[in-house]
Amino acid sequence: MDNRIASVTRNTKETQITVTINLDGTGTSDISTGIGFFDHMLEGFAKHGLFDLTVKVTGDLNVDGHHTVEDTGIVLGQAILQAVGDKKGIKRYGSMILPMDETLVMSAVDLCGRPYFVMDADFNAPMVGDFDTQLVSEFFYAVSYAAMMNIHLRVITGYNEHHKIEAMFKAFAKSLDEATCFDPRINDVLSTKGAL
Repeated sequence: MDNRIASVTRNTKETQITVTINLDGTGTSDISTGIGFFDHMLEGFAKHGLFDLTVKVTGDLNVDGHHTVEDTGIVLGQAILQAVGDKKGIKRYGSMILPMDETLVMSAVDLCGRPYFVMDADFNAPMVGDFDTQLVSEFFYAVSYAAMMNIHLRVITGYNEHHKIEAMFKAFAKSLDEATCFDPRINDVLSTKGAL
């Protein structure tokens, strides 16, 4: 079976972004967004999802991090959608309850072709390093809609903002890895409609 790899480039007046993802990788990454904490989150996403991921971003960080983070979510979502292909034989659903110290996060995804995003998480600090905590929801919303997937994220317990956000990225990675895995019992797409 060939590796499922996609590369997407998106250039606007606000951001220039190229993302390459291999869903059948080993967790290697080469990330440069200009936002250190965001780089760390994407590296964790790649490592724990066992995705090979390259992300190169030049954004208008002189304004703030919003365009860089949101647009990276769009391009990553587009790359995931391309890489997953026709979805024949994959599990479609994935979920993970992931602990990180005092934090516990639930992630569930459905590669159903219908975008929807639900997040239940509160952040008490406005920033973690150079990353605006408001951008967590912007990123995952963008991934959900660009990848045409359903994403649910919930912080069950936790008080450290770094831990909460990192656990969300790792839990999402693990649930996406499960959803994109093949099951030999699935011959077509996992849907009574015959299409995803």
